[in-house]
Amino acid sequence: MSTAKPENRFKIGGEDLLPTSSPGGFVSNGQGDGVTDEALDDIRVRIGTLLKTETVSLLLGAGASVDCGGVLLGAIPLSIEQALHKEGFTGTNRQRIRRWLPLFYLALRNCGGGDNSPVTRSEILARRDALSGNTSSSFNVNFERVLALLHRWRSALPETGGRLRIEGSPGLDTKADDLDTALQHATRALARACDLPAADKEASHSTYKALVRKLLTRPLNLKRVNVFTLNYDTLVEQAADAEGVVLLDGFVGTQRRVFRPESYEQDLYFPAETTEGRVHRFDRVLHLYKLHGSITWRASEPTIDNPYGVQSVPFDLKDAKPLLIYPTPAKYGETLGLPYSELFRRFAAALARPQSVLFVIGYGFGDEHVNAIIRQALAVPSFTLVIVDPAPKSQFVTKLDKQKDRRVWVSKGPKLGTLAGFVEHLLPDLRDEEIRKKVLATHRALAKSGPPQGDSSNGE
Repeated sequence: MSTAKPENRFKIGGEDLLPTSSPGGFVSNGQGDGVTDEALDDIRVRIGTLLKTETVSLLLGAGASVDCGGVLLGAIPLSIEQALHKEGFTGTNRQRIRRWLPLFYLALRNCGGGDNSPVTRSEILARRDALSGNTSSSFNVNFERVLALLHRWRSALPETGGRLRIEGSPGLDTKADDLDTALQHATRALARACDLPAADKEASHSTYKALVRKLLTRPLNLKRVNVFTLNYDTLVEQAADAEGVVLLDGFVGTQRRVFRPESYEQDLYFPAETTEGRVHRFDRVLHLYKLHGSITWRASEPTIDNPYGVQSVPFDLKDAKPLLIYPTPAKYGETLGLPYSELFRRFAAALARPQSVLFVIGYGFGDEHVNAIIRQALAVPSFTLVIVDPAPKSQFVTKLDKQKDRRVWVSKGPKLGTLAGFVEHLLPDLRDEEIRKKVLATHRALAKSGPPQGDSSNGE
């Protein structure tokens, strides 16, 4: 039984703007068949119009980082599981399993991993052999759900001491220290996997640089572009540094960068060269919101000059301070504490503004707290949602597609549904578009006016 090849499609309100005569073909600069350059030009003009609206926001999910070596967290990444096994054993002759490793697998089983999740000594040893021999498959359980369950277990105990027992087959009988250690190793294994771009994927980072450059071609009289990301990596920050772009990311300070969300209200201007007292708006600025935290975030005790207890430092796994990666709360027992609640509040506020556009790239609509905010924004008549996904499978997108809402645009397929393909083929450089329009207008004017006076076709 053959599976159909994913097709490159671009729909607005369920209406496909691309030719349907060819099964998934693609044209770029005259190569291939199916999607014509003229059709892509038309879509670029439409997206260019969206880029000129008052509020433009992007939401980046894990799929946007895959080309740079990022892992998808819908299943337990094998690289993370292998990293846990490297740290989960002690001894040389008869290796002992550290107490925290079975806790990870027990949480995995309780999150839907089934009976295949190893929890006994013999099962964990068999899993280790399978991982080392590359004969194992991933557990189809969201890694963040496993972390969340470990946090819930930890929240049931006091800050120090205590013992947690849960009946079951197998049951849970553990101490707070073991849960702390399990969380620490699982979080740091995830952070290590998010240290991107990978050594052999550095060339793919050029897509992020192109994305940053094109976003900055918006007219300066409009609001700054908001880049919301659910990813823990620093690909956006690295691209901004490479392009000389200032990111307003909620942190202030030079030697000690602390989270102060009021800094999002600031802007950058520079004086004109004349003495008239006028100022010009600096054109290389973006707003960055890391909704689920970052591998560069560290938790510390809140103080007067650091009210949220969050610092941003260069990524270093040897740093002893706790990594702030969602769903890590500031204190045990909080489900969505600070600073995450503040960032999500600003995400909701940006989408609720009149004439707001959200580009969703690489996100599979698996987080209900994110979906709820997007669903609320769709109640605003002037809101537009653009979904970029190679093969949308979520019920969220399926329902929107059936409603045939003209405010919902979907770009999908192996070319048009990826970050790289969308940036290269569909996201316009507005400055180039303006130049192209002027050139076309000049050609049309010349065509209407006819040949210059004195020109003769008979050579006289």
